[in-house]
Amino acid sequence: MKKVYVLEDNDDIREIIEFLLVDGGYNFTGFPNAKSFFQGIEGNTPDIFILDIMLPDGNGLDICRDLKERQDTKNVPVLMMSANTDMMTTKNRCKAEDFISKPFDIDDFVGRVDHLLKDNIAS
Repeated sequence: MKKVYVLEDNDDIREIIEFLLVDGGYNFTGFPNAKSFFQGIEGNTPDIFILDIMLPDGNGLDICRDLKERQDTKNVPVLMMSANTDMMTTKNRCKAEDFISKPFDIDDFVGRVDHLLKDNIAS
């Protein structure tokens, strides 16, 4: 079962994502803030990261950059999320593989996760 780590400070959105991913056969681990996220990934590497950009205790872009520089996580795909569609162009600055705007279409969200995981297996 593929492991998905989700960093999203909005409880409702995190719960929706959990439902979608568990229903899709994924192993979901959610984090409400950057501090708990970094504690949770110590010694654990998921198959994909899903990161909100705007966080109360950090910036998803900075976290993405950090993940892409770490030896243990640099090859793990990252899907960035934001309600601010102007942020879409910023995914390239942190080397994220994809970006989705919130609110998102349920089928599109799950499809992107599936696609990123399949692409990562192929590479």
